[in-house]
Amino acid sequence: MIECGDTSVLVTATRSTGRDGIDFLPLICDYEERLYAAGRIPGSFMRRESRPPERATLICRLIDRPMRPLFPSWLRDDLQIVATCMSLDERVPADVLAVTGASMATLLAKIPFYGPMAAVRVGLLGDDFVLNPSYREIERGDLDLVVAGTPQGVVMVEAGANQLPEGDVIEAIDFGYEAVAELIKAQQSILKEAGIEQVIPEAPEQDKTLPVYLEKACSKSIGEVLGQFEQTKAERDEKLDAIRSTTAETIQGLKDSDPVRVAVSANGKALPNSFKALTKTLMRQQILKDGKRVDGRTLDQVRPISAAAGVLPKRVHGSGLFQRGLTQVLSTATLGTPSDAQEMDDLNPSNEKTYLHHYNFPAYSVGETRPMRSPGRREIGHGALAERAIVPVLPAKDTFPYVVRVVSEVLSSNGSTSMGSVCGSTLALMDAGVPLKAPVSGAAMGLIKEGDEVKILTDIQGIEDFLGDMDFKVAGTDKGITALQMDMKITGLPVSIIAEAVNQARPARLHILEKMMEAIESPREGLSPHAPRLLSFRIDPELIGTVIGPGGRTIKNITERTNTKIDIEDSGIVTIASHDGAAAEEAQKIIEGLTRKVNEGEVFTGSITRIIPIGAFVEILPGKEGMIHISQLSEARVEKVEDVVKVGDEVTVRVREIDNRGRINLTLRGVPQNGESPDSQPAPTPVAPLS
Repeated sequence: MIECGDTSVLVTATRSTGRDGIDFLPLICDYEERLYAAGRIPGSFMRRESRPPERATLICRLIDRPMRPLFPSWLRDDLQIVATCMSLDERVPADVLAVTGASMATLLAKIPFYGPMAAVRVGLLGDDFVLNPSYREIERGDLDLVVAGTPQGVVMVEAGANQLPEGDVIEAIDFGYEAVAELIKAQQSILKEAGIEQVIPEAPEQDKTLPVYLEKACSKSIGEVLGQFEQTKAERDEKLDAIRSTTAETIQGLKDSDPVRVAVSANGKALPNSFKALTKTLMRQQILKDGKRVDGRTLDQVRPISAAAGVLPKRVHGSGLFQRGLTQVLSTATLGTPSDAQEMDDLNPSNEKTYLHHYNFPAYSVGETRPMRSPGRREIGHGALAERAIVPVLPAKDTFPYVVRVVSEVLSSNGSTSMGSVCGSTLALMDAGVPLKAPVSGAAMGLIKEGDEVKILTDIQGIEDFLGDMDFKVAGTDKGITALQMDMKITGLPVSIIAEAVNQARPARLHILEKMMEAIESPREGLSPHAPRLLSFRIDPELIGTVIGPGGRTIKNITERTNTKIDIEDSGIVTIASHDGAAAEEAQKIIEGLTRKVNEGEVFTGSITRIIPIGAFVEILPGKEGMIHISQLSEARVEKVEDVVKVGDEVTVRVREIDNRGRINLTLRGVPQNGESPDSQPAPTPVAPLS
């Protein structure tokens, strides 16, 4: 149980015997939300928690990403880490506690583990870094950064920033790692006090017969394939598959008693795994020794880029197509009304989202076949990263009140599709006419580390991601960073190397941004004709009830009369949605009329709306009526109201008084009408302008 303030998270680690035929680490990390932690009852029909909300899935990934590289590569036992939020203090987020708790639970379970590991959050308020800020401080600040690390260095970074310079972000990572080091010492102290010795992973002895054979038989041919820089990914994969197939046939021709054939026969995955390991070694050696990548690029070179905006008909409000190398992403933007905001039923205090990014990764994008199912954790995580990168540059809600949804369809994938989604999102949003503060681009950085030798790669492709040591995604504008996500396959990196990667990403991002601006330089001035038109303005919150009316009758009448959709927030912001701009303006005039304060002595011109025996009602403002008592219709005695006015007549009236119930009493007496001379009439009080 790990606690901070009133936030308590129970974290468990379980290990069970490995299953036959498993050639990877079967690790499952789960984060369970219980709404009782915040004193709430679930809002579903069943009134119990069911499918985890999106934020819970993201926390699962937040736990998994720093934990996975810290288990030995040879471990094949089933492992499961479950973090359950038992109590939530709205000042203390539970996610970083769950990450640190996962390390402590694993150590207590005596599972082989290259820990301890810990995580902290860093915020930025003004010029000061804040350790583990509250929810409100995160919302107010310019940085939300999570750093996880081990005694060897930083192992994971996740961040959203408000266009911060690279130097500030690097300083924040360093600040966070200092706190991580203290939490690591605390875990070691707990283990010592409990008399528990940490299990130091020792790799079991492995038969080297097959790897040695492949190194002698295939190194030259694999190296030649990796050195052919002009070929495509498909051509390279085809050649490598041919080498492996030929090698498999050769091994099958060996005697049954040959140690190499025995090794292959004993484990059907031994040959593919050993062949992949050899390919990885040779690719890394080529980069470290020659500075050449498999496609011939230099270490800091970006793949060829193309970008286009408005590639789909305007039935789609906005669209953008971005391609980097073989990675191609089609993004679309849809504009909706405030009622389209996503309601969040989870433990996070914020209860709605007005910007949504959904990322789809179909099997055809990598030339594979598989059933189409609901989005997995990877799709949710990549969508959230692209969403985080764009949020800092979205226009303010009071100037652009639309709810915006972007969907990124990965059409072809060869690495860095999440950053492709960021670029595609920018194109689509600008094509939709969303007035972004600045366009955003992104690049994925990689790393090859052998001993003390380190090479940082710009814009990594698929093979460099799979066979490298780091996947570091950096997104931002020309001013600074808006999002970071770093994952490692080694047990930690010093902050100095991370700083080098962040700085090396900047020229790549700016180069990509330049190519995007060739497709669309600024947001479109007009929206798609099929997008809703929104008007947004503010009224006095105390007058919201006046607009809604008893039982909602007033606002219902306005929407039916103007054929619009109206949303009113508690703060007094009114948003009117309509496909007809004139209708939206009419609804706005009615609401402004209802909420405008009328003063005694003001003069208005309006129409007679209805007549009763004792007087007539006049609509002096859209939606606001006052009554002329029969005694105020004329200087002379009036026997019947209809003798002076009829329904539909236009009259000029003065506000005589506003009674203690807020009713407006009007008069025609002494007020000149159309065609009458004002000489004998008292001067009217000037009409106050509409606010």
